[in-house]
Amino acid sequence: MSIDRGSTNPDHINERLAGTMAGFLGIKVVEASLDRVVTELEIRQEIQNGSGIVHGGTLMALADTTGAVATVVNLKPGEHTTTIESKTNFLAAGRAGIMRATATPLHKGRRTMVWQTAITDESGRLLSLTTQTQLVIS
Repeated sequence: MSIDRGSTNPDHINERLAGTMAGFLGIKVVEASLDRVVTELEIRQEIQNGSGIVHGGTLMALADTTGAVATVVNLKPGEHTTTIESKTNFLAAGRAGIMRATATPLHKGRRTMVWQTAITDESGRLLSLTTQTQLVIS
């Protein structure tokens, strides 16, 4: 992810996501701090499965992007990151509106960071919960 380390400006992060898978899907960062990143994604036909609900891969991509951004804003100069483990529980079907993903840290270490990302619909209903581990690479 080519976001400047330490940047918590959502507009700047969104500019850097343009041209990536996150940009292609339409993921937008709406809030970023060292301990919380919030993204949004509009539910539309292109990200739904044949049953008219949000595809599980879309939920995983939204969570992975949110957790990766959260790690990147915490990196020191010269560090990079990659996801090394991710587990998602799918809890409800997303059908319409805007999904919101909120990543909060479970662990922020020198070599790994673990983020939990909750994805909700507009009513606040929990659609999925992802825990991911990010490797910090010097």
